[in-house]
Amino acid sequence: MAMQPTSGRFVDKTAIVTGAGSGIGRATAIRLANEGAHVIATDVSSERLLTLEAEVSDLDLVTVVGDVSVQSTVDALVEAARGHVDALANVAGIMDGFLPPAELDDEVWQRVMDVNVTAIMRLTRAVLPSMITAGHGSIVNVASEAGLRGSAAGTAYTTSKHAVIGFTKSTAFFYTPSGIRCNAVAPGGVATNIEAPFRSRFGGERLGPFMQVNVPPIASAEELAAAITWLLSDDSSNISGVVLPSDGGWSAI
Repeated sequence: MAMQPTSGRFVDKTAIVTGAGSGIGRATAIRLANEGAHVIATDVSSERLLTLEAEVSDLDLVTVVGDVSVQSTVDALVEAARGHVDALANVAGIMDGFLPPAELDDEVWQRVMDVNVTAIMRLTRAVLPSMITAGHGSIVNVASEAGLRGSAAGTAYTTSKHAVIGFTKSTAFFYTPSGIRCNAVAPGGVATNIEAPFRSRFGGERLGPFMQVNVPPIASAEELAAAITWLLSDDSSNISGVVLPSDGGWSAI
């Protein structure tokens, strides 16, 4: 069971959360707001953001509709934060149909890389100047169990999540001495709205046996939000450059 929000951990802090219309992003945005943060929540779905706004109308949360892989959305998020961000949760991501390399087309590859990797780079790049000036900040990137092994997803998604882990560690190396921490969480199966159909017969035949035997029970989005907000908070002040599996023990198999 996920921990209850800790009162006041993010009072007077501004946080950006991507993919906030559903799943892990939504749960993270709500938890941060409940813990006192001024939250800038973004998603490609205006309908989902309207639903989120209605649910947390008593909390300090504003929404920005947009595709985080597009620079103009990144600019709008920084503007909404008035130029200063204390915490960034890069949650938005898409799947790849579990396609193996021989069946992977350029369009799927590029779109997965744009959303899962380039968007994280651009938003991190955008918030770093204010964090460097302030001398503090915390960034959490959502990787995946697929960033730790080759048997959890299709090739594009697996590659993208390995890249997220590399980007996380490199960012931590460069900026931890400046007071900015960067970490990643690696979820296993999570109950979210992300579309994950098998579009390859061969992919299903190859991946299916591993998933049927090894994958632990599905986690809730709130359980992942608890891990993300802990890494964003000062409770994890000595943690930077780590990849925290939140996968029910899958990574131990």
